[in-house]
Amino acid sequence: MKDFDFEEERIKQEIAKFGAKRVLLQLPEGLKVEGPRLAKIIEETGTVPIISADPCYGACDLATAEAERLGIDLIIHFGHAKLVKHEQVPTVYVEARATVTVDDAVEKSIPLLSKHDKIGLATTVQHVQTLAYAREILVRAGKTVMIGDAGRVNYSGQVSGCDYSNVRSIAHDVEIFLFIGGGQFHALGIALSTFKPTIIANPYEKRAYSIDEEAQKILKQRWACVEEAKHATTFGVIVGLKLGQKQLDHALRIKEIAEKNGKMAFLFAIREIVPEALMEFPTVDAYVNTACPRISIDAPSRFLKPVLTENEFMVVSGEFSWEKLLKKGLFER
Repeated sequence: MKDFDFEEERIKQEIAKFGAKRVLLQLPEGLKVEGPRLAKIIEETGTVPIISADPCYGACDLATAEAERLGIDLIIHFGHAKLVKHEQVPTVYVEARATVTVDDAVEKSIPLLSKHDKIGLATTVQHVQTLAYAREILVRAGKTVMIGDAGRVNYSGQVSGCDYSNVRSIAHDVEIFLFIGGGQFHALGIALSTFKPTIIANPYEKRAYSIDEEAQKILKQRWACVEEAKHATTFGVIVGLKLGQKQLDHALRIKEIAEKNGKMAFLFAIREIVPEALMEFPTVDAYVNTACPRISIDAPSRFLKPVLTENEFMVVSGEFSWEKLLKKGLFER
């Protein structure tokens, strides 16, 4: 994949530095195709590479347990910036920065920004190195540009699947957001965290387009899930087992609030939150997801019962109003 930098020479140096004899390669879905090529390069150093074929949704999803079972000396995690403070197995992060230029996509976004003067700029870790240049293009077009830095993630302007603190930190000061990157996943996160118009500048497709219609569709789906869950008498509170998603204290608080409101609540520990697993418990009317909030939001139609975020449960329990939820955001804990 010529559009990304896999830092092959650095990987060799890191393996030598750690003296690793056996390494685990962990790649997200879009980069898995590179696994065999990277494994071959590592094999040539005399080290045994093993490719994780399981899904990988982010830096919160380190394959630590698998690495320990396999006697791994070093995890090489691709496509994400460091998130977990203390890894149980030594881990090297290869961010796989994109090598594509953003000029065309940003230029094509300018007509879509014509009614707005104050622009918020954001991207994933793959494109953070392009933000300063993208800002120059927009400033030359007469725009005032802001790049948020809330201090919670690694880079200014960076968003991840569940952390939109950087865009929320400037949401009151901008009129619209421009997201640089491929796909809709992160741009939808921006729109649903800030409730501001959001444009995607896709450098791979060299085009720009609005995500607002899709964001409104998801918001209506979330409202429907909240309304349905108000009739629930039994809640399942999901505790994620992935290293960066385990929020047992949050789950215990949710259980306490549910029971205070006269509901029954049970804790469920799970690694992969899939519909098939939740269908095994027919007496549960609705679930509250304390693991990755995007699982609840991005594919509600996959689940036969409501799967709420923590903040949505607060609306159901009467702790929040829907208006407060919109101010706080669907993801913010």
